[in-house]
Amino acid sequence: MLITNKEKMKSIGGQAVIEGVMMKSPKNWTVAVRDQKGGIHLKKEKLRELPQFLKLPVLRGVIALFQALTLGIKAIEFSASKAYEEETEESLGRFSIAVTISVAMLLGICLFILLPLYATKLLGIVFQDISTSSLLFNLVDGIVRVFIFLLYVILIGMWKEMARIFMYHGAEHKVIHAYEEGKELTLDNVKNYSPLHPRCGTSFLMIVMVVSILVFSFIPQHWPFLHKFLSRIVFIPLIAGFSFEFLKLSFRWKDNPLMRLLIQPGLLLQRLTTREPDEAQMEVALNALIEVLKLENENA
Repeated sequence: MLITNKEKMKSIGGQAVIEGVMMKSPKNWTVAVRDQKGGIHLKKEKLRELPQFLKLPVLRGVIALFQALTLGIKAIEFSASKAYEEETEESLGRFSIAVTISVAMLLGICLFILLPLYATKLLGIVFQDISTSSLLFNLVDGIVRVFIFLLYVILIGMWKEMARIFMYHGAEHKVIHAYEEGKELTLDNVKNYSPLHPRCGTSFLMIVMVVSILVFSFIPQHWPFLHKFLSRIVFIPLIAGFSFEFLKLSFRWKDNPLMRLLIQPGLLLQRLTTREPDEAQMEVALNALIEVLKLENENA
């Protein structure tokens, strides 16, 4: 597939799933999955049109995060059914999706908010300066959070199945690079690109952790532990919204020397969440991208 200059470039995002890749365009999303016999299966759906007020800056970041969670669960369900050759194609109901998202969010809150906050409180008992300085307290809290996240990514990367998902993550980035450069979408063109991409969910998480340090610094130091914990949860949508805007801005100004410096931590983190894919995995990612672009052209 060749992208000509006459075509308007679409904003494409993606996600690696079990033996496959999900691609999302402004109006549609697709999933391509390879089964154990080597065949590629596709799932294609049109996205619901959002009201204009939900597309406002900052607010659109919160919506994008929730949409990514919902689509991600649907994509993983489809990929598991095809990759493991299950016969059922029943989709998750709204209740099942809500429960799955709730459990995932609860685990995330415990691991990346409650645990770092409590660890920092314990450190404050040993080191008095941490407990008396709001800035130092939140800086240590942020460092502990980053450490836990890095440890988490390293540990899951040792799991064989997750390592393959990281390879598909690299394949997703490669084909998006080729598309954004206006190249013909072929294996020969795709394989030359980097598996790292500045507009990635991993980079988004790094931005979230940095922004959270700044936002949490406004929480009064004298507040009880429970109030600090609950206020951090309340601030999650605000942090996600501002982080999303910075992510979009970083991609738009990716050639700016200062911006290239600022996005380096996110790219370094991606070295843990991506692997160099093989040709079969890049082929799957290409199928997902080409199909979602076809849907965009059909619904234009």
